[in-house]
Amino acid sequence: MSAKTIWIVNQYAGSPIHGMEFRHYYLSKEFVKAGHNVFIISGSYSHLFKQQPEIKGDFTFENIQGINYCWVKIPSYEKSTSIGRFMNMLKFMVQLKKIPLNNLTQPDTIIVSSPSLFPIVRAKKWARKFNAKLIFEIRDIWPLSLQELAGISSLNPLILFMKQFERFAYKNSDSIVSVLPGGYLHVIKYGVNPNKIVCIPNGIDLDEVANPQALEKTVADQLPQNKFIVGYAGSIGVSNALDWFINAAIELKDESEIAFVVFGNGAEKNKFIEQTNGCNNVKFLNSVKKEEFQSLLNRFDVCYIGWKNDSLYRFGISANKLFDYLYSAKPIIHSVNAFNDPVKDAQAGISVHPENTAEIIQAIYSLKNMTNFQREELGQMGRKYVLENHTYKVLAENYLRLIE
Repeated sequence: MSAKTIWIVNQYAGSPIHGMEFRHYYLSKEFVKAGHNVFIISGSYSHLFKQQPEIKGDFTFENIQGINYCWVKIPSYEKSTSIGRFMNMLKFMVQLKKIPLNNLTQPDTIIVSSPSLFPIVRAKKWARKFNAKLIFEIRDIWPLSLQELAGISSLNPLILFMKQFERFAYKNSDSIVSVLPGGYLHVIKYGVNPNKIVCIPNGIDLDEVANPQALEKTVADQLPQNKFIVGYAGSIGVSNALDWFINAAIELKDESEIAFVVFGNGAEKNKFIEQTNGCNNVKFLNSVKKEEFQSLLNRFDVCYIGWKNDSLYRFGISANKLFDYLYSAKPIIHSVNAFNDPVKDAQAGISVHPENTAEIIQAIYSLKNMTNFQREELGQMGRKYVLENHTYKVLAENYLRLIE
């Protein structure tokens, strides 16, 4: 495959310097390794960034590990669910019209990634101008997810406005990539040919997970000793469905050999701390650095991840954390009702129904009663699965086949 120039338009695309989101940084790393030229067009502000980019004027260009970033100046906003964020998206769309195209190499392929749908119109004009292939990537099905999570009516003017861009994206893209394996079920309702839709999920960056930093001693010293540790690491919010995991910890508070550890921060954390007041078997700790994540998981005996029993997952799941769990070679308890179940596919643990404390407890006992060899066997099945299907090297190769 000859060298290509690829533009990725995602106003929330981050980097190791700035923080989440990382999908397009990881993919771009692999594109660059394969000899291609990549420009990521992202916004100057995101609520997910740990460090906002340094901006000089409306457009700031920066090269990060061989990847060309173009930071588009846009306003900040107070909350992720606010009118300010919506205005931020509109500003990004307007700014794209003024981008100095002479500072970018002419593209062979343009990828526009959701949740923001608005850049697709400008990207289509660029695709015509440069005779480039246009790919629309669905990471989050907007505005449907917005409707279902926030309970907004399908007749809401904002939803109707966004749907116009969604239809435009499906109709005018050469290919559609869905991170979710069942995403095609939504897209074909718009009359799209299923052959136009490809699933390229999330995954792991081998450079990162294979060489983790050691866990800080101050953190390691707080972990329970000589206990069977059932651990969760990640955000602590409503969508993470930790209520039933915490209920299991409360019900097992007199089990002296079992400990529950929750790493992370979020809106629900204080509630859970209050609920477990007096339970000596539960430990809450703050998030660790991404580079230490695998070292943390290595201290668990079992990893837990759960989802609400919500129709939103009828299109599937592709959580980054789940692939980190699988790579850790630890058995997983997966509380889920979704289109897909990677833990079940990998035979890497025990899947239970969502929102079911009794089944979580039963799964904990089942794994605890296994031999170390049996648990290790489950864990190794998970690592094998993720290495074969979910490294960003594999995912980038799938993308490049689509581009070619």
